[in-house]
Amino acid sequence: MDGALPPPDTGAGCHGGRETMDAAARAAGKSATMDRLTKDYPRGPHDQPQSMCPAFGSLRVGLRMRRVATILSGSACCVYGLTFTSHFYGAKRSVGYVPFNSETLVTGKLFEDIREAVQLTAKPEDYDAVVVINLCVPTASGVPLDLLPKQIDGVRIIGIDVPGFGVPTHAEAKDVLAGAMLRYARTEAESGPVARPTKYVEGERSIALVGELFPADPVGIGMLLAPMGLTVAPQTPAREWRDLYAALDCVTVAAVHPFYTASLREFTAAGRPIVGSGPVGVEGTAAWLDAIGRSAGVSSDLIDAAKARALPAIAAAMAANPIKARITVSGYEGSELLVARLLIEAGAEVPYVGTACPRTEWSNADREWLEARGTHVQYRASLEQDCAAMMDAKPDLALGTTPLVQKAKELGIPALYFTNMVSARPLFGMMGAGSMAAIVAAQTKGRERFSRMVSFFSGVGTPDGAGYGFAGKPVDPPGFRERQKKLRAAQAKALEAVGT
Repeated sequence: MDGALPPPDTGAGCHGGRETMDAAARAAGKSATMDRLTKDYPRGPHDQPQSMCPAFGSLRVGLRMRRVATILSGSACCVYGLTFTSHFYGAKRSVGYVPFNSETLVTGKLFEDIREAVQLTAKPEDYDAVVVINLCVPTASGVPLDLLPKQIDGVRIIGIDVPGFGVPTHAEAKDVLAGAMLRYARTEAESGPVARPTKYVEGERSIALVGELFPADPVGIGMLLAPMGLTVAPQTPAREWRDLYAALDCVTVAAVHPFYTASLREFTAAGRPIVGSGPVGVEGTAAWLDAIGRSAGVSSDLIDAAKARALPAIAAAMAANPIKARITVSGYEGSELLVARLLIEAGAEVPYVGTACPRTEWSNADREWLEARGTHVQYRASLEQDCAAMMDAKPDLALGTTPLVQKAKELGIPALYFTNMVSARPLFGMMGAGSMAAIVAAQTKGRERFSRMVSFFSGVGTPDGAGYGFAGKPVDPPGFRERQKKLRAAQAKALEAVGT
């Protein structure tokens, strides 16, 4: 690396403010990277949804792939939190880490340390690829991962920047790595022969699914496609490197999760057409089969045969599992609009859908369908917007993030964590048709019980009601709150002066 990196003016790490960090990254030579992230993952209507560190998305994608090593470059506290979270969610392998201090960051020694770590890790007997992820401070400092070798002894080297000030949500960070891997695999395939994908069948016409889906869903989608002579390609994000070649070899791409902008760009570059939405409910499945069939050049007779086989069974399953409830839906997975469509077709009233993900052309069909039925769709929804919608709608059940679920239960409203309870169930085809009815029924039956609990525990544990043994409301000493506020401000200022 030529010369030394300019010292970053990053305040207190990722707490220095998005504008400050963005400016530092651009001053350090990352303008092209920041411009691409801004275009791929636009913010708004407010700055950024509340979420865990976005880099977790890229880390998760790498850790779920066979024969792929992941190395993080960032502040120690960030790496600790990301590693803890990854293992909490079931990662069973180590996460590499290249530590740094002010000297190694400013002099460029950090890049040399990263390159050495990559050299030591890239063993072809162990790995197909090594992924290096720059977190906030290395990105803002301009650590140039693009200068790493593209491969070492046949092991692919992929460096990406995933700063919290440039990637709004961890869901979109999955796309950052998935897109980078697809780009690498596409250039390999265009340059010459590549390794044969596992279970590859010559001449098979497949549909590539984009988005992390419940394991049973690709199987169900495969059953829907079979009458049209189509199969399901390996998903994106992939589980092993060879899956990328098989996905790129598809005839059509199904953007089930519509925010994978970088990944869809690579499929477009490979000449593959893209279809949005997904096969949810009767109407959604019929429209999706039509769109997929037309895109794949399937005859109308075969499309009709696929619908004739699937739709009656889905209609019967939904009729047998009706949902009579008022439900608000919010989350950060990217499937919120599809879940709302399924609920409405099953008989539910859904006045509000909030998603932390951005609006893209691939979600337009779902948005238009929902809005035609009186549902307000909020992209880049904040927690405050989700809570306000819930309190305004007064639903029988609220689906959302953990803080929304906490707020709902404080108000005596039954609620479920979207990621663990909704995303962990089939959504598509006949299996998805009846998947939501049982949990909705079980939760809405408990509303009266919630109301009694809220009444019984009213005031307990709240700031003025906390503690034990008080007969009356505790009274603060005069000026106590003001003194504490000034003390906290002084502590915060001292921490900023120290830096990271």
